[in-house]
Amino acid sequence: MSTKPSDSPKKIVLAYSGGLDTSVILPWLKDRYPGVKLVAFAAELGQGDELKGIEDKARKSGADEVIIKDLRKEFAEEFCFPMLRAHAIYENDYLLGTSIARPIIAKHQVEVARQTNADAVGHGATSKGNDQVRFELTYMSLAPDLKIIAPWKDTTFELRDRESAIDYAKKKGVPVDQSKTKIYSRDRNLWHISHEGADLESPANEPKDDLWLISVPVSKAPNEPQYVTIDFERGNPIAVNGKKMPGHELIATLNDLGGKHAVGQIQLAENRLVGMKSRGAYETPGGTILYEAHKSLEQICIERDTFHYKQQVSLRYAELVYYGQWFHPLREALQSFIDHTQASVTGQVKVKLFKGHATAAGVTSPHSLYDPQLASFSMEGYDVTAARGFIDLFGLPMKVAQQAKRW
Repeated sequence: MSTKPSDSPKKIVLAYSGGLDTSVILPWLKDRYPGVKLVAFAAELGQGDELKGIEDKARKSGADEVIIKDLRKEFAEEFCFPMLRAHAIYENDYLLGTSIARPIIAKHQVEVARQTNADAVGHGATSKGNDQVRFELTYMSLAPDLKIIAPWKDTTFELRDRESAIDYAKKKGVPVDQSKTKIYSRDRNLWHISHEGADLESPANEPKDDLWLISVPVSKAPNEPQYVTIDFERGNPIAVNGKKMPGHELIATLNDLGGKHAVGQIQLAENRLVGMKSRGAYETPGGTILYEAHKSLEQICIERDTFHYKQQVSLRYAELVYYGQWFHPLREALQSFIDHTQASVTGQVKVKLFKGHATAAGVTSPHSLYDPQLASFSMEGYDVTAARGFIDLFGLPMKVAQQAKRW
């Protein structure tokens, strides 16, 4: 047993998922800090049945108190939808499902710490991953006075990989679902599910068909397309097929529809914030449908220069989310700009779901800037002579530069 540090916390609120990492950390914390009280905090973000029996499991693993909060509606409407309005995508593919979940968990973890008079918060993220940054930046932003307990960065933490964590769990009598033969690391919430580890660690390996959990393999998707309509108001999705519903129900509905058609499956080798590349596979069926629909509505509702500048902002916004800087002043400032651009993004989009693709099939908006007469090939009512002067002035700097090269 480790010697108790002089600045040991008296009470720790641990972000608890019931997975391998956080399950073994509970008994380890009891050994590391003798006499410490542990509060296991679990956030319901749409993990399916992963939280079934989680309170009993946490107590058997060493928790003195277990607090579970259903945050699905807040997660959808106050985290996922602002990110959707920004149209944030990290490195062309990743719709930031794990990234956007960490700030809301840490936010409520801090609230629980205040409610239970805890003097510390902790997490089970490893020292190689992005999540350690996302959790700790949120703690620092919202509660800089709380101690941060991060076992994977503690030099006395004897676990160095998932295999040793499984051995430790058996030693401590902690029930875990993982085994050494199938050891995918997964993170699931309402927005997506991620898969990492095992055979996926080699970019040479194609994800297996049985990897996907909330969507069918493309080979098993229906041979006929399905259409779904989504209504938006000021950039926020509000209805599916004419039925209005709260954000978490809307995403869940689209997950079911998209999953049946293998929509939203990607695999990529991404650049982690901490420096290395990591390879994973993601399923984001509902989010993929929403991004496609939102994109097509923006295309007809936002003026050109604003739209182009927003595209640049979206890249920076995606980095901020990926880096765990949700509560950064820059993200909040960019959100103000983004939400201003969404004032006219209202309308309805019809999306075609077919063999792994979500494609906008039709879009209408009362604020559309698309003028069929201007866009047509007909020159009637259009001053053709204006184009000559426009091109002459627009190209003048290029013309002068080329002339200067001739001497």
